Amino acid sequence: MVESNDLRHIVERAVAQVLDRQLPKLQADLVEQVLRELPASANADGDRPAADPVAGSLVQAVASVHAGTTQKEILRALLDAGSAYAARVALFVVKAGAASGWQSRGFGDEEEIKDFPLDMTGGPALHALQNRVATPGNIAEMDRRFIDRFGAPDNEQLLVLPLVLKDKVAALLYADGGANRQLDTVSLELLVLATSSWLEVTSLRKQVQKEGSEVPAVAERAPSVHSVSSFSDPFAAHSPKHTAAKAPEPEPAAEVVEVSAHAASASAAASAPAAAADPFAGLSAEDADTHRKAQRFARLLVDEIKLYNQAKVAEGRRNKDLYDRLKDDIEKSRATYTKRYGTTAAASGDYFQKEVVRSLAEDDLGVMGASFRK
Repeated sequence: MVESNDLRHIVERAVAQVLDRQLPKLQADLVEQVLRELPASANADGDRPAADPVAGSLVQAVASVHAGTTQKEILRALLDAGSAYAARVALFVVKAGAASGWQSRGFGDEEEIKDFPLDMTGGPALHALQNRVATPGNIAEMDRRFIDRFGAPDNEQLLVLPLVLKDKVAALLYADGGANRQLDTVSLELLVLATSSWLEVTSLRKQVQKEGSEVPAVAERAPSVHSVSSFSDPFAAHSPKHTAAKAPEPEPAAEVVEVSAHAASASAAASAPAAAADPFAGLSAEDADTHRKAQRFARLLVDEIKLYNQAKVAEGRRNKDLYDRLKDDIEKSRATYTKRYGTTAAASGDYFQKEVVRSLAEDDLGVMGASFRK
């Protein structure tokens, strides 16, 4: 059995290699996406693009978000950068269909927005939550409490943008032009997109590092297959003082770390049949722990492949050549997994291979292609 310190060093090296390889690519991709969304301009000769100060400013704004190393730093950088493209911006935490103020810029007293309950019964806020799209609107569509407390922008126009994390809306960014009517919707949309991507990257990094630092636990917990998301909630510590009116059947927004009620009740009513369903029931506590950690680590590695290669995954599934398109990423991650668990009790489980088939191929070996080793 590999010592825990050795495992930590192995994983730290592996994480560093993965991040060194992927982070520059992600940053370059985001910059390219920003530039593609901006209007093209040409110099006097018409043969080369002229320097665009708007593009340069937006790239700097994205870079400031990327400079954040914690979730709070990233979200504060979003508000700071967003204030260059709107006179007033505010971030509202979404939990169970209710939205409450977190932090703001341009509202005078920046603490006044904290815990303010945003009306989620209709208007642009509800539309942005339910449809996960940036939603423009008129201040008249906001509830009277908001207008009375914070006032209205001069041109009455506003924008609400969803911050989507792990397929759920974790927060809403409100923006308007205030007194100077400054509201750049395209730049704000790109900033929110960059922030969502960067939060997922930092979350994956921390999860992989956490997996490397874990040691076998004495007390075992019942396994919960896919009941807990690997993404951590940046607003987990935020406990709103107010409860907003609940929107009609919205998706449970920022329950980013999610445990199903069925899994919880099944654990509470654990019995002999439930224990028999545990595939590791016959193993020692230490070996069972190793198997479960190997499964989680495999899921994290494959989740990372999917995050960075969404277009390739879609094309590979369509053309049934998924392995050929992702071979380098799959094999590098396989090597990382093997270094960690190849000589442990979990080696026989081949969990990385199973996760590739389950998650990337959606349990359809045919989409992997002929060159994929079964």
